[in-house]
Amino acid sequence: MPSTRAGRTELQPEGYRAFVPAPLPPSDLRIDDSLQALLSEADQALGRLDGALQLVPDPDLFVLMYVRREAVLSSQIEGTQASLMDILEYEAAMGKGERRVDVVEISNYVAAMNYGLARLTELPLSRRLISEVHAVLMEGVRGGEADKTPGEFRRSQNWIGGASPATARFVPPPWKEADQAFSDLERFLHDPTPMPSLIKIGLAHAQFETIHPFLDGNGRTGRLLITFWLTEQGILSRPLLYPSLFFKEHREEYIDRLQATRDDGDWESWLAFFVDGVRHVATEATERAVAIVELRREHEELIRANLGKRTPNALGALDYLFRQPVVSAKLLEAAIHVSQPTAAALVREMTRIGVLRELTGKRRNRLFGYTKYLDLFPGAQSRR
Repeated sequence: MPSTRAGRTELQPEGYRAFVPAPLPPSDLRIDDSLQALLSEADQALGRLDGALQLVPDPDLFVLMYVRREAVLSSQIEGTQASLMDILEYEAAMGKGERRVDVVEISNYVAAMNYGLARLTELPLSRRLISEVHAVLMEGVRGGEADKTPGEFRRSQNWIGGASPATARFVPPPWKEADQAFSDLERFLHDPTPMPSLIKIGLAHAQFETIHPFLDGNGRTGRLLITFWLTEQGILSRPLLYPSLFFKEHREEYIDRLQATRDDGDWESWLAFFVDGVRHVATEATERAVAIVELRREHEELIRANLGKRTPNALGALDYLFRQPVVSAKLLEAAIHVSQPTAAALVREMTRIGVLRELTGKRRNRLFGYTKYLDLFPGAQSRR
């Protein structure tokens, strides 16, 4: 018989069975020596990342790039085809490029992340905040139709896999039980009882995906929840830890581990997978932060040695490129407040010395990439 450790299945009047989760935390949760060692390694990796961020002259310059990358990876887990370069080129075209649905989905994810981080200064992590974020995430994209009630908890049954609840791989709780389960999840998130932070958010993410409170967009919203909680708790000084890289690289295991919590009550294997993912992405982010510092130093020296009187404007342009690594001359003109001829000359000279590279091969409406920075984000310059 299925385990009831994480919850129970209940027969519904329509003939299918739905899963109703038990409140967190599991009373018999086992943090054995192996999981404790993973927690220690992950905590050390988070500490190194926070220390590396202190070396970066202006960490906020880089936050948006990390957010974009998380948006792309989290959306790709759900089947979105757009790449990081697609979203960068769309932004550089200032909304005048092709309005592909998958690019808009990623753009919405960036907007939802930024909206939620801003709202955390005014609201606790709560149903209200998550619902507002979901409305931003789903605006004008697949699953954002009025009948899918974006920004509102569902009032009908949903399911994962299969053509109907009767053939689904997993059926979340009926909507009334989902409401109660989310209230229990809110209480757990803000319960002051001591618990390792990564264990708490690992349990919470899995529980959110089990509840599946919205008709669409639950995977992306649940991964946003991780970032919001880590930020709210001050685990890092900047929101630069995003686990979707690890989840995408191990997509099938990610899905299987979540399902095993429901089928077998196997919280410990899920938590080991989750904590190891945090260690992995924190280590990668630390290495990238160090590389970014070195790249910035190298290119500041290159500009000072080669651009003479254009150096002050070029250094301002370089700062902007860490925030927006694909630009047009027109975009740069507006960003650093220079004239059109000055912006065109800056782009030309920065291309000459190898800071920028022309991407489009066009004579008009050309885009330029800060390619050595993009190289620090694997996959940024390739289409999926």
